[in-house]
Formats: sequence, C-alpha cells, structure tokens
Amino acid sequence: MRLQNKTALITGGNSGIGLATAERFIAEGAEIVITGRNQETLDAAVAKLGPKALVVRADVTEDGAVDAAVAAAIKQFGKLDIVFANAGIPGATPVGETDLARFEQIIRVNLTAVFFTVQAASSHLTAGASIILNGSVHQVLGIPGASAYAASKGGISSMTRVLASELAPRGIRVNTVVPGATRTPIWASRAPTPDAFSALEAGFSRAIPLGHMGEAEDIANAVLFLASDEAKQITAAEIVVDGGHIGAPAGAPIYRT
Repeated sequence: MRLQNKTALITGGNSGIGLATAERFIAEGAEIVITGRNQETLDAAVAKLGPKALVVRADVTEDGAVDAAVAAAIKQFGKLDIVFANAGIPGATPVGETDLARFEQIIRVNLTAVFFTVQAASSHLTAGASIILNGSVHQVLGIPGASAYAASKGGISSMTRVLASELAPRGIRVNTVVPGATRTPIWASRAPTPDAFSALEAGFSRAIPLGHMGEAEDIANAVLFLASDEAKQITAAEIVVDGGHIGAPAGAPIYRT
C-alpha cells in the first residue's frame, strides 16, 4: 500500500486521467478529495470510488473555489500529502480564427488555475508532500492550431521548476506527468461516435512509436509513482507517458518501410 495514511487532492477527478488516478490512489491506501464542474459525472465518480473519496463541485477558475475544496479536504481528513493539479480543457486556437475570450479561457483553466491550486494547498501540505502537475506532449510537438493549449502546457513545464525550487525548503516535491494521446472523454468534441474515435485513434497511432494510444491508467500509474515515497528524491522532473512520440519520433509506424 504505497499511499497508506496519505490524503490527496485531485482536480478534475471526475473523469479520464483524474478519475483513473483517484482509483489508483484509493487502491494504494489513500483518502482523496476530487473536484469537477459536472455534478452528474461527480455523482458517478463517488459511486465508483466509495467512502474513501470526498467530492467537491468546483470550477477551478472561480475565485475561492479551490480554496473551498482545500478547506473541505482539511476538515474531512486533517491534512494534505498529495496534490494532482489535473483539471484542464482542450481547444483549437488557429491563427486568424481565434478570439481573445477563447484563448484566455484555455490559459486560465490549464495554467493560471494550476498555480492557484498549488497556492491554495501549499500552507496545508505536510513536509515531504508531493505535487504533480499535468503537462502534455503539446508543449513540445508544435501541433498546428493549438497555440493556447501548447502555451498553457509549456507554462506548466516551466512553472514546475519554479515551484520545485520554491517549495524545496519544506521538502515538498513538484513534478510533471506528460501524457501523449490517451483514451479519455477529452476527445468527445472531435470524435463524438465510436467510428469517429476509431478513425482518430488510427491516425494518432501511426505517429506513436509503440503504435497505439495510451490508457488513462497508464498516466495514473506514473502519477502514483511520483506521489509515492518511491519518488522521494525526484523533483523538478517530467515523466513522459506517450509511447515514444516525443523521444523517438522516427520510430513511429508512419516512418517504417
């Protein structure tokens, strides 16, 4: 039980990577608080996770929302040992077709709210606590039409190193997990039907050296490692979980003879 007697806060824990991580944390002994905006998926999550999970409806971009979630966690469990700042949104922002509100919304959710999540939790974190931020291969790959999303995730990469320096005196570790294309509900707007998703997955898989998209559990396993004492000497680091997309692109099926 790698997280026995640990308490964790997971933003965006009601679906996808956040929910998979919540399940892994509970299986390893943790008590958790998850946040999300959608009450229906929050209700489904708590039914799935059971009594070791506290659910707080919160929009991480609203003033005071994360502070309230942290306060609920402290009231219920008395401390925080782990924060997984996972909440995020996708969105295309192509040059010539993007308005200011859309661009700023993506930055606000994916970057600004992450900082304020860490800030809200910081005074309650135990010595030796672990903070994990959620990055993306977009921060490296230069994918057309994704300027705001890529900028937000590039900001996460840079911010990780700053936070790791700032919190090191308290023994608090700050790291990033960097997912590649992963099977989660985030694709619903681009691929709303099973056939559409199969076509999308086939296209992505040609560019992934291991030949397939990841599962939410693959990312959750990396987050679990970073949250655990097994990673007690790791901070300001990134774990890339992308099937080799960043590190070995020439090995992708699309380049094979």
